[in-house]
Amino acid sequence: MKSIFYTLFSLSLSCTVLLAEEFKVAGIEFNSPESWESAKPSSNMRAAQFSASSPSGKKAEVVFYYFGSGNTGGIQANVDRWMKQFENPLAKEVETITVGKTKVTYASAHGTFLSGRPFGPKTPNPGYGLLAAIIEGKEGAVFIKITGPKDAVEANVEVTKKMVTASLTK
Repeated sequence: MKSIFYTLFSLSLSCTVLLAEEFKVAGIEFNSPESWESAKPSSNMRAAQFSASSPSGKKAEVVFYYFGSGNTGGIQANVDRWMKQFENPLAKEVETITVGKTKVTYASAHGTFLSGRPFGPKTPNPGYGLLAAIIEGKEGAVFIKITGPKDAVEANVEVTKKMVTASLTK
């Protein structure tokens, strides 16, 4: 009897169904990609937080930040700060597009990512990637930052861009 229970329990764990989650940040309604798993935000600075799966099994962290309609330091200042989180950012790309009437800036890079608090010690993470989207919304900027193993970040680029476009064209 115990072996049947453990077999069924093991099967139930391996058959986790991922569903898109609907959530709102700064008046923008998002539907997370199905490959993202919702997590409780680890700080009050985070409006939403996810773990993004990839075919390799590696996961990237996805964080949505919203600081209100006030001064957030500007688009370029945030992009520069994120690039400085790498020892030597490779393949840096920054592109601003317009979706409907909303400007969206995408930034990406990869290399050795230095994780840690802004003024605390840093942990080097070689082979990491970054994809960031800054949405200049009516209620203020929404910052989406994805970091993790490079292949996990790259596996989530298109679904992230589709999510942003769908959210801004509703």
